[in-house]
Amino acid sequence: MTGSNEFKLNQPPEDGISSVKFSPNTSQFLLVSSWDTSVRLYDVPANSLRLKYQHTGAVLDCAFYDPTHAWSGGLDHQLKMHDLNTDQENLVGTHDAPIRCVEYCPEVNVMVTGSWDQTVKLWDPRTPCNAGTFSQPEKVYTLSVSGDRLIVGTAGRRVLVWDLRNMGYVQQRRESSLKYQTRCIRAFPNKQGYVLSSIEGRVAVEYLDPSPEVQKKKYAFKCHRLKENNIEQIYPVNAISFHNIHNTFATGGSDGFVNIWDPFNKKRLCQFHRYPTSIASLAFSNDGTTLAIASSYMYEMDDTEHPEDGIFIRQVTDAETKPKSPCT
Repeated sequence: MTGSNEFKLNQPPEDGISSVKFSPNTSQFLLVSSWDTSVRLYDVPANSLRLKYQHTGAVLDCAFYDPTHAWSGGLDHQLKMHDLNTDQENLVGTHDAPIRCVEYCPEVNVMVTGSWDQTVKLWDPRTPCNAGTFSQPEKVYTLSVSGDRLIVGTAGRRVLVWDLRNMGYVQQRRESSLKYQTRCIRAFPNKQGYVLSSIEGRVAVEYLDPSPEVQKKKYAFKCHRLKENNIEQIYPVNAISFHNIHNTFATGGSDGFVNIWDPFNKKRLCQFHRYPTSIASLAFSNDGTTLAIASSYMYEMDDTEHPEDGIFIRQVTDAETKPKSPCT
């Protein structure tokens, strides 16, 4: 099933995959969190499991702080920092409910966590210690860092834009332009906006500048929908990952497909073959040469028999990821 430009990682997690993240400076290392309560570090070119550490509950997200430190959180409410060289771990702090999101902001040098306890917490990674707790209107489902700004997606289709240098007030309060529950938000690498996906086969391209002429550029589109026996099946769009160089992005849905989109020309650049089950998470490497694809059943149809969870590593080309210059 996999071609010469793609392979499957050995020793995948034993339960659902929640998140895949590449090391900030190399496509060699991939961090993977799972419902099997583990965080795993893979050496991608060697196709080997380098290290594994545990939480006491399902792990919902993980992130690199730097090439040698992983942070992770999940259903045990605990935020852990793990030294990937010495295999030592540090319990940094906790939330009052499961931790759904873990991200690093290099521009302000803080780790950010979002929780179902309706807060976002900032953490100083040097000490490491808590650097502030900030109430959100509802449970946090997704968040993304854009330069020194933080975009938070919560239950109730709310979107909040915060300034990480001044968390005293919310910079912008928005409502999702999509009618259904928000699943994923990712910021453009060029820091001008973000992409938001919903459980109902749609993606919105949004801009941060509130001026009317910029807001006119925003749009939404349908995707991850399949006609089966003449009935349109509509799938959640679970994952988004941006190509850091081209500002194009990949989406992954519960239909098992990965699409790459050119947001500037409003076109789909390509669609890969269908993966065995739902796409739970996606990550481009920093240099944009590699895409990690987590194919992992998300219990959309309850506990039925399903294909095994797997992580596919795909080499991508400019033809698949670069915007086409518009015809003049």
